[in-house]
This record gives sequence, structure tokens and C-alpha cells, in this order.
Amino acid sequence: MSALGFGCMRLPTTDGFMLSANVEEDLAIAMIRRGIDAGVNYVDTAYPYHMGKSELVVGEALKDGYRERVTLATKSPVWQVLKVGDYDTYLDEQLTRLQTDRIDYYLFHGLGAERWKSLVDLGIIPRAEAAVADGRIGHIGFSFHDGLESFKEIVDSYDGWSMCLIQHNYMDIENQAGTEGLRYAASKGLAVVIMEPLLGGNLARPPGDVSAILEEGEPGRTPADRALQWLWNQHEVSCVLSGMTSMEQVEENLRSADSSGVGTLTDRELGIIDRAREAYQKKSAIACTQCGYCMPCPHGVDIPQNMQLYNQGLMFGDLFAPRFIYFRRLGEGERAAACEACGECLEKCPQGVPIDEWMPRIHEVLGEGKDYPA
Repeated sequence: MSALGFGCMRLPTTDGFMLSANVEEDLAIAMIRRGIDAGVNYVDTAYPYHMGKSELVVGEALKDGYRERVTLATKSPVWQVLKVGDYDTYLDEQLTRLQTDRIDYYLFHGLGAERWKSLVDLGIIPRAEAAVADGRIGHIGFSFHDGLESFKEIVDSYDGWSMCLIQHNYMDIENQAGTEGLRYAASKGLAVVIMEPLLGGNLARPPGDVSAILEEGEPGRTPADRALQWLWNQHEVSCVLSGMTSMEQVEENLRSADSSGVGTLTDRELGIIDRAREAYQKKSAIACTQCGYCMPCPHGVDIPQNMQLYNQGLMFGDLFAPRFIYFRRLGEGERAAACEACGECLEKCPQGVPIDEWMPRIHEVLGEGKDYPA
């Protein structure tokens, strides 16, 4: 597998909206093919990307012999799989969209503890195994968005996993699966593919103080390159996906991949990344360490996640991703707006965070679209 994989969630669009269906098809196809011509051999998409358009564009890009040159991955929209037959219905639709008779890695999309349990209860795993047997799928995997313990449980619950796709970057070492989850999955024999290596592009655009720290490292490297090299430096990482929106980004990432390697970063370079992380973290407003002692909330609020999203918007000066996650990945009862200010969490928090005061402020910013309060 190539060090760099082509992630097709952020293809160029004609209207400038990152996730819209108005994909600039000719450019997107040229970008994907340029990556493949330069050695990229892993292409990743999903049923909902670009409102369903991504798989169609990828199917066009892989014509003319390009399909035979890549490992193709896409994802089952498991939140829409409500009965056993739905799994095959979506799989067959995706095969048609992608203009292929085989998906090399078919992933359960965005697993967490609850979603995994529902798939098991529905009896979906035997359907996936049947699809492997009849050749429509090469391997079964999953992408993940939840906490470390849920990740380990999913890894250990099924012997048929070939790979997993996790969010990881130098800011997310303890978030979601984190570095511990990366190492755990690799120790179990799973290939681990990385998504969000630049945290939605935020790590490519550091503020001045963070940029100054990064510039102390090896000259000639961009912030994006440093973030990617940090991942490639780890032997547990099988492939790093990058969602590229321009040909310039493709070329830059290809250059980065050409100079990548396990164990290539010096202790000094790693120390600079650690300092950059600390500088970002100092921009946080809420002194939450993500210890989870406040959980479970009696009203179902995911307290650590809400506080992390709020802090993330402050750290990177960009509220698009936190607001997207707030509405798309948190259930209504998990959002800050569901806080009843009962006070049960206050006595549990070792940092003394006034959680009941923060929740309405978090919802005001993430849920109501207002700016951060002064």
C-alpha cells in the first residue's frame, strides 16, 4: 500500500462549498489520476460523500485502466441499514456507482459502541461475510468515531477485520482511538489507515505562534508536511489518507510522501511537534483533560466531547468542523443543549470545571451559530 491514500470527501467543487454535490468533475478526475500515476494505490470514498456524488466521480476516474491499479475502499451507510436486506441494497448500488464488480475494502461507516451493537443485533456480519464469499467485497473493515474503550471492544468483537480507519494526527493523540488505539489495532494484526491527518486542514494553517515553533524544525517543510511526516514516522500506520481539493495540494502531498519513512524524525523534530501541540492547547478556554470522570451524564449529554469541540474551534480559529460534528455526530440528547444543570457532574470533575455554566455557552456557539463570547 502506498504511504499516501487519496481521500475523496473533499473534492473540488464549483460552488466552493466543501461537501456539496457540485463536484468539479474534470478537475477531480485529473487529480485522482495524477495521484495514481505518481504511485498512490489506495482510493477511499463513502456513500454520503458530496451528497452521493463522490462515488460517481471516483467511478469515472477509475475508468481507462485505473481501477486495476488501485485498492478501492468505500463505506456502508450503516445508519441507514435498518433491516438485513438494506446492507446488500446499498452495496449493490455502490458497486453500480463505482462501475466495478468488486470493492476491495468495504467498511462499516463511523462505528461507535451503539452502532456496532445494532449491526450485530441485526445480523449484518453474516451478510458481509456472504458478500466476501461471492466476490463483491475483498475485505471487511470499519471506520471509527467514538472513545478508546469502544474502539478496543469493536476490534476484539470480530475476528474477520482486515483493517480499520481512524482519525489521528498530532493533536488527537488521546482523542477517539488515539495513539493507544492505533497501537492496539496494529498489535492485533489490523492494517490501520489514517483519516483527518491535518484535522480538516487546520494543521496546515497554524497561527503565528505555532508556526514560529514549527519553523524551528528542518527547513523547507510546510506545516502540512510536518503533520504528515509525524504520522508516517510511526510503524503502526499503514496509509495516510488526504482529502485534497486542488492539484497544488496533490503535488505537495506527493512530494511529502516521497520523503516519508518510519523512524525518520529525530527526537528534536518530535519535540518541536510536542511544543506545537502544547501551544495549541494553551488556546483552549475550558480546562477539560478529557478524563471522563464526569460521565455518564444522567441526562445523556456527552460532556467531554462538547467541551472538546468548543476548545477545538478556539484553538484553530475555525468553527465549521466543530459545528458539523455537533449536529452530525452527536445525537440531540448528547449535545450541550440537553444539559439540565443538575450539578451531578460538578463534584466529579477533578479540574473543578463549572460544567453547568459552560454547557449553555457551548450550545450558543456551536448550536446557535453565535461567535465566541468575549
